[in-house]
Amino acid sequence: MPRLQLWADATQTVFGAGTRNAEMMLVGEQPGDQEDLEGEPFVGPAGRPLDRALTDAGIERGTAYVTNAVKHFRYKARGKRRIHQRPAAEHLAPDAEHLAACRPWLTAELAVVKPDVLGCLGAVAAQELLGPSVRVTRDRGRRLDAPSLAPAALVTAHPSSILRSRDKTERDSAFNALVDDLRAAACLLRPNR
Repeated sequence: MPRLQLWADATQTVFGAGTRNAEMMLVGEQPGDQEDLEGEPFVGPAGRPLDRALTDAGIERGTAYVTNAVKHFRYKARGKRRIHQRPAAEHLAPDAEHLAACRPWLTAELAVVKPDVLGCLGAVAAQELLGPSVRVTRDRGRRLDAPSLAPAALVTAHPSSILRSRDKTERDSAFNALVDDLRAAACLLRPNR
């Protein structure tokens, strides 16, 4: 797939947002429809549970740097709606070309911010940054080593997974797990917390 296709249909490149000296960097998969239109990460549906979870975990969003592994919205048009498509080739595993095309930007963001804690939101970000053996279900909420990226790393589910929950009980459980993981990330910053 030519790299031109990665950004051809997107409205704009969506870079990260936050302070350059953020102690924590949160990395998701790719921008969604709202993020593509506004040019800011995590301002759409997945941003709402993330904002609430950060607040409940005692983390001010403005003190974190939020970004995505892929910087352009990939979608399939369905009428007037633009439906998010995972960075994938024909619905197979994540397309390494999409991630590779955006890796220089993500690498530059990491180099500028130099976070103390790197939080990977979902499997795509976790495997892109920490390697293919990382599993959200197995590794979430615990400290992982990533010395070339940050002193500490942590994996959690992507906030959009909360939105896909079948019912309120499942949604509440997924949200509480995200809050717990973000609290664990905050404790990596402030161990005596």
